[in-house]
Amino acid sequence: MAKVYLIGAGPGDLGLFTLKGKQVLETADVVIYDYLAHPDLLKFCREDAEVLYVGKKGGDHTLPQDQINALIIAKAREGKSVARLKGGDPYVFGRGGEEAEELVEAGVEFEVVPGVTSGVAAAAYAGIPVTHRDHTTSVCFITGHEDPTKEESGHNWEVYGRSSSTLVFYMGVKNLPMIAGNLMNNGRAPETPVALVRWGTRCDQQSFVSTLKDVAAEAERRKFKAPSIIIVGGVCGLHDKLAWFEKKPLLGKGVVVTRSREQASDLSALLREDGACVLEFPTIAVTPAADDEAVEKAVVALPSYDWAVFTSVNGVKCFWDHLAEFGLDARVFAGVEVGAIGPATAAALAERGIRADFVPEKFVAEQVVAGLLEKGAAGKRVLIPRAREAREVLPEDLRKAGCHVDVLPVYETRPAQSDASELRAALDEGRIHYVTFASSSTVDNFFALMPAEEMRKHSSVRFACIGPVTAKTLEKYGFAPSVQPGDYTIPALVAALVEDARR
Repeated sequence: MAKVYLIGAGPGDLGLFTLKGKQVLETADVVIYDYLAHPDLLKFCREDAEVLYVGKKGGDHTLPQDQINALIIAKAREGKSVARLKGGDPYVFGRGGEEAEELVEAGVEFEVVPGVTSGVAAAAYAGIPVTHRDHTTSVCFITGHEDPTKEESGHNWEVYGRSSSTLVFYMGVKNLPMIAGNLMNNGRAPETPVALVRWGTRCDQQSFVSTLKDVAAEAERRKFKAPSIIIVGGVCGLHDKLAWFEKKPLLGKGVVVTRSREQASDLSALLREDGACVLEFPTIAVTPAADDEAVEKAVVALPSYDWAVFTSVNGVKCFWDHLAEFGLDARVFAGVEVGAIGPATAAALAERGIRADFVPEKFVAEQVVAGLLEKGAAGKRVLIPRAREAREVLPEDLRKAGCHVDVLPVYETRPAQSDASELRAALDEGRIHYVTFASSSTVDNFFALMPAEEMRKHSSVRFACIGPVTAKTLEKYGFAPSVQPGDYTIPALVAALVEDARR
């Protein structure tokens, strides 16, 4: 149905995007987005959605506003659902009101989906409450960059200067000397605290507090640029006391996640929680094994096995996908003991109604073998649903113990991409501090795209491996891991990386 949604993308932190906005993105035919809308929000879009960038950066317009208006209307008139994604809130210095007026005049139905505005969110992430009963009971949002075509300024500097309200200026960093001067000339004390917050709520957030008389010089010294907000008032004095976001241990650290796109989210979420700037660079893609007949035979024969041992979350997911195709579920495991190589795999089984009978303390094949033998698996029939290509340690050692082992390929991994341009740019700009590897295949595929000789040019980049097997693969390329946890799990990998960053 033809309809336009004016959606506030929020200030940058993905967690601050609204549920309503996500719901619209998931169903929209067309998504038209701005520079300040976080690019990861586009992951919510339908795969077949038409995604168009119309933003501006530093005054450089991809499309001027009148053409953006015309584009939105044209797409709606094609009978499409259009999501217009704008940084912050569409009605707070987002020109959403202008776009809504154009839609009304064109007879196009629309809705507004408000977003969290940076004037509140960036301040909060910098430890500054915009209102506080000990300082002020009101806040004023002000544009720091007026429409140059207006005949008269909309600013009343006399009111701003004499007011006790917190003043929040958007898009004003270029005009900071003028703003500070006008406030002081109209009654604001030169010692009034002033804060600047750049890229508020994002992993590269920066902030500082100065005074009205010194802030312009301090911003110049620190090379503060847009996008920044300016906060004026006594509440800025709480910055050092209440700051919390900039204390996150990985803030500003660029971390590459090389897991498959489907699996990257868990690791990425944990890293972002600690403040990291995550660059997802999936080096492998997981696809179900094509041999349905072999899987079907194994499922039919399940009652003849004593154990089924799953070595990965992917193995669990793909095996259950096959079960669903056959119209079956967890009941096929009746009478069969089930092992999982680690807690994530055990959790994937639990989600599907199977509580693992065995999970080893150390999550590598050698420990699995020892644990299974302690559980009495020697001489028993064992089914291992796994990747088509994987280490043979587990099946071979079980066979040495007298087990009858059948390996069932339920999925295979392949290289996920051939374009490393985004990663190269981030490396060349010094934005990458860590590269993480959660399996040997991610190591091999990473260096197929980024040759070892090229990576040696970036000697400050540190490698993090989930365990000794992955670390051994990394050593083939002439690198040693700087980070390797004692427990071979994703949470432990993140904890070890945080510890390394603190050191």
